[in-house]
Amino acid sequence: MRLLSAVIFLMSVAIFANDKPNVIFILTDDLGYGDLGCFGQEKIKTPNLDKMASEGTKFTRHYSGSTVCAPSRCVLLTGKHTGNAWIRGNGELKPNGQRPLRAEEVTIAEQFKKAGYATSVIGKWGLGWLDSEGHPLNQGFDHFFGYLCQRRAHTYYPEYVWRNTEKVELKGNDGKSGPLYTHDLCTDEAFSFIRKNKANPFFLYLAYAIPHTKFQVPDQGQYKDKPWAENHRIQAAMISRMDRDCGRLFELLKELNIDEKTLVIFTSDNGAHGIGGTLEQFKASGDLRGKKRDLYEGGVRVPMIARWPGKIEAGRVNDTISAFWDWMPTFNELIGVETPDEVDGHSILLVLLGEGNQEEHDYLYWEFYEKGGKQAVLKDEWKAIRLNVNKDRKAPLELYNLKNDPSEKNDLAKQYPEKVAEFAKLIDKTHTESDLFKFGLTKKKSRGKKK
Repeated sequence: MRLLSAVIFLMSVAIFANDKPNVIFILTDDLGYGDLGCFGQEKIKTPNLDKMASEGTKFTRHYSGSTVCAPSRCVLLTGKHTGNAWIRGNGELKPNGQRPLRAEEVTIAEQFKKAGYATSVIGKWGLGWLDSEGHPLNQGFDHFFGYLCQRRAHTYYPEYVWRNTEKVELKGNDGKSGPLYTHDLCTDEAFSFIRKNKANPFFLYLAYAIPHTKFQVPDQGQYKDKPWAENHRIQAAMISRMDRDCGRLFELLKELNIDEKTLVIFTSDNGAHGIGGTLEQFKASGDLRGKKRDLYEGGVRVPMIARWPGKIEAGRVNDTISAFWDWMPTFNELIGVETPDEVDGHSILLVLLGEGNQEEHDYLYWEFYEKGGKQAVLKDEWKAIRLNVNKDRKAPLELYNLKNDPSEKNDLAKQYPEKVAEFAKLIDKTHTESDLFKFGLTKKKSRGKKK
């Protein structure tokens, strides 16, 4: 496998050495597997992302780093799953914000900088406050605009946001309403960054907060007369507004004549929030079981689309299993930078480009410290889930065959005790102890307020 990785690395250096592609990674917040038209949504209109899928490749078995915000973003940026990652939960150190990434973590942004890229993160950060090691400017980003603390991102009308290390006052906003909608501000900032760096290779991590609650939107647009609950109209309008701006992004790339040299990835940080009946109204998890804070498929399987005209095949659907911890090595292969040994993922560059099969995962692993504590392992078509870990580190496992039962309705643990034993060993093998996140502690002491 190491030989295969070396071959792919040398291929990427040869292919892209003289023409480094731009990379835009769009990460939405709490967008469910079934929230886009191209993934089966019928009520919420997402024509631009549906078009993105028709012009690129739709991945149907892509998995997030976690089932909540901060750890999922840590996994994405560092390439380590939650059994090894520094940030494994939404723990908070008041009044500053979420626990910060430590200085020694190697991030995707730092790797891009090694390759000569301009780097920016715009939107929701949630991995460190102003004076911490985890601030974006200390983690490889040249530019930052948005929310440092993800708790403040629970409103789209905050009194202020941050640009680099400067507080940007949003006059007229009071947290509940105001003239300045942060999603729009983030879109404008992203477009400004792209225009400024159109002549040089850039990496833009566009971390939109939509559709995370609160239910806030400047107007309900095409949904204003729908006979739905108001929160449902707002939820739909938020997603369609985000879709509109993704369409505007692609038009900008064409206008600047950089569309064919720009790889765009679109995905979500975890499953649908499901608040206020939206899970049922929109079938936001599709046919999958669960939502945000679950380790069932609806909590961690996320929509993913990759588009790169001339490089990524249009209209393709791919069911290769991949996960957030694969992005670090994938981007490293793309830009010709070596991947740190401690990274858990592997490159899916060949799969993206339609040039062959990737090195397959032996298994995927997640752990989660809220709602009683949970662990999960996915191996081949089998998925094992352990609940109530905070009470019992050896609690019984549930077992599902995703090939025959993608909705995880039938627990097969009693029928396949040998599989249960195999997965229990994998969980013990994969989990490493953390000084910050420990099973069995009370939520108040170990993780702070829910996000």
